[in-house]
Parts: sequence; structure tokens; C-alpha cells
Amino acid sequence: MDHTNVDDVDDRMGPADTKRKVGDALGATDMVLNYYELEPSESFGFGYHRHSDQEEVFYVATGTVTFETEDGTVTVAEREAVRFEPGEWQLGTNEGEERVVALAMGAPAEMGETEMLRECADCDGRTEQQLELTDDRDAILTLCAECGAETGRFD
Repeated sequence: MDHTNVDDVDDRMGPADTKRKVGDALGATDMVLNYYELEPSESFGFGYHRHSDQEEVFYVATGTVTFETEDGTVTVAEREAVRFEPGEWQLGTNEGEERVVALAMGAPAEMGETEMLRECADCDGRTEQQLELTDDRDAILTLCAECGAETGRFD
């Protein structure tokens, strides 16, 4: 058995105010467990995305998350959960005014290929994206795969 306190797990850079890889701290090998806190307008992911081999479950402890999906938007309120099958497109965002606290669980731990789309002003639409660390390793950039333009910066 392994045990940890979420407050003892280091934060990770990304689109959320707080992301802690609790599963790693517990030594989980077959699943991913992440703790999130989202300020208004923040999201779980760097963009609209899907994982080829991993299903994901999000549990919202406090606040409300709006998920963009292929079938339209889905609102997940406090004490509710939502599941996405492998290959299903989604992006969860805090569109409310209060902080969101949530857990994200994924299995298997290896998610396979991840495809991601973001708006690229230079290409005038949503394009595939790549992630890259800055030279100083102090931020993660999203870059348009078509033209190379920076579409986001996450500290």
C-alpha cells in the first residue's frame, strides 16, 4: 500500500492553476490519477484532444466544468463525473466564476497517441498542435503543426 497527501505532490506546468500527478506519487503503474484546481477560464488540457488508447474519467469535487465534445457541450457539476472512451475528442474548461477542484483518472497509464487541436490565427482555424518546452524550460508552448506559430504559452 502507498499513501500520500495531495498537498505534498509537486505542481506541474500546464493550462491549470494546479495539476498534481497523484498517481505517480502513489506509484500507480496501470492508471493515471491527477488532481486539478482550475481558475475561471482554465482547462484540463492544452487544447481539444483525444487519446487513442486511454479512457478518462473526470470527477468534479467543487465547481462546474464545461466539456467540449464531438456531440456538443456537456456540463459536469459538483459531485458529478463524466467518462470519455479512448479516441473521444474532449476539452474540459472552467467557464464559471468559482474555482474548480477535480480528479482526472485514465487507464491504461499509457495513453497512446494524443491528437490536439487549437485555434491558429495565422492559419485562420483549428489546426493540429505540438507541445514544446521553452529553452529555459520554464514554460510549455503549443505550436501549430502546419505553420509553426505559437498558439499558447503555459507556465
